[in-house]
Amino acid sequence: MRLSLLLFGLLFFTIFSCKQEPTITTIAFGSCSQQESKNQLWEEVIAENPVVWIWGGDNIYGDSPILDTLIRKYKTQKNHPGYQKLINNTIVTGTWDDHDYGVNDGGKEFAIKRESQQAFLDFMDVPQEDKRRKQEGVYSSLEIGEKDRKIKIINLDTRYHRDTLIREYYFDSLTQRQRYIYLPNPTGDILGEAQWTWLENELTNSTTSINIINSSIQVLSEEHRYEKWANFPAARERLLDVIVKSKAKGVLIISGDRHIAEFSKLNLAGLPYPLYDFTASGLTHTWTGAANENNKHRVGNLIAQLNYGLITIEWSATGVRLDLQIKGKDRTVYQTEKISFPHHEAFK
Repeated sequence: MRLSLLLFGLLFFTIFSCKQEPTITTIAFGSCSQQESKNQLWEEVIAENPVVWIWGGDNIYGDSPILDTLIRKYKTQKNHPGYQKLINNTIVTGTWDDHDYGVNDGGKEFAIKRESQQAFLDFMDVPQEDKRRKQEGVYSSLEIGEKDRKIKIINLDTRYHRDTLIREYYFDSLTQRQRYIYLPNPTGDILGEAQWTWLENELTNSTTSINIINSSIQVLSEEHRYEKWANFPAARERLLDVIVKSKAKGVLIISGDRHIAEFSKLNLAGLPYPLYDFTASGLTHTWTGAANENNKHRVGNLIAQLNYGLITIEWSATGVRLDLQIKGKDRTVYQTEKISFPHHEAFK
């Protein structure tokens, strides 16, 4: 009897001690960084000790068709002491948006987009032999983690192949100023066929438990008058269809561009969890005029303070939980959203 109890106790201890304890992975991201600004949030980001920093675009304000100007501004950003400290201790990945691409709200028509792509890749320390040096566009993917606790970061290029925006001007009686709004381009595209094929393969063949899609412009928000995927409704619908049909695990969208931060959420038929678009934009400057902007998909408040995004992933034997936080100066937490992804066989 005593031997049986001893064996039972030993078996219980063995099972209990081998149980997989929760672990944490931290990812930080942000966008809209004026390279000359002294008021950047690098010390706050570094204090989070992220495994990866993801650039969401507007990594500099180049805004020039002159390549030397873009290169000079990239060097200014890269030589910032805080950013140097970050890149020496953290994996860096990401994409660009219009201002680092070289032209405000620019698309496929930009004359030096090939040269600009090389300048961006130099800034990101991409090796000369990397395939991104020869493809059209800066899209890329990165996997981190091991075994059943892997994450894929999918960086989209929403500039190189993007079709023309349709701009309409109107007179705003409230401000007594002429303004513009972007109208839907019903047949327009954003990614280009080569990138669409690549994206479908990245999601469909993904073996990771979390797939973060990094889009420089917002995917879910539909109502504001500025740049967004909703300006190209067919492309937006195609993107959402690709996400659902791929059956990729744990898809989360992150975005920038807007000089504000917010969470947007959409329930999609065929997706067993809500799809979130986590916008973090405003590392050095924000837009307080957006405070009353409508977004039917928004969860919580619109944040117009300097900000970066923090994704804290808790892995356990029963699944994955993500704490999404909009944070700012002195690591102030402005808003938090918690999401969980369904249990998968990989976590057993």
